[in-house]
Parts: sequence; C-alpha cells; structure tokens
Amino acid sequence: MICELTWNTFRSHLILEYEIPKYDGDLGAPNFFVGLDRATCERKANHILDAFASQRSKQWFTEETFLALPRIRGVEANSRSGYAEGFYCRNSCCKFL
Repeated sequence: MICELTWNTFRSHLILEYEIPKYDGDLGAPNFFVGLDRATCERKANHILDAFASQRSKQWFTEETFLALPRIRGVEANSRSGYAEGFYCRNSCCKFL
C-alpha cells in the first residue's frame, strides 16, 4: 500500500526502490546502480547489524550477507570499486543545467 501511495503522491519525482536480501531466493534484476566503495558498504552493514538487534539470532544476519549483495551488484554494474547498490527505478527524469 505504501508503495502505491508513494507512486501516486510523488509522480514527478525520482523514486528508487531498494532491495533486501531474503532467504527465499527472490532476488530480481535492478535497473539502476550506484557504485560504492568497500568502506561505505562495511559501514552500512555495521549500521544494519546494530539497528536490527532483534534479527541477530538469524543465521543469515551477518556482515558477509550484507557485503555479498553489493559485491554481486558491483559485478553487474561494472563498478570500479567492485561494489554497488542496486535499485528498481520505474521512471527517471534528469535536468541538465
């Protein structure tokens, strides 16, 4: 419902939908990539691990999990650093000055 309302409310804005690693193998094929360096990915992974303490008992909830997906996306995006974040973008609009 939130996704539908977001698209309805912000029709002329760039909206990037992020992906979440899941155990059911439901990874898609994002169409928008942002290159990241390893240090940024490590900081992000540590923030996730700290913020969601209730998930620590899950076997998949590790730093390796949260570094693996950006590594795969980095390969797909041909990122110079080897890491990237993938998003789903339904429409985009660029303004050039």
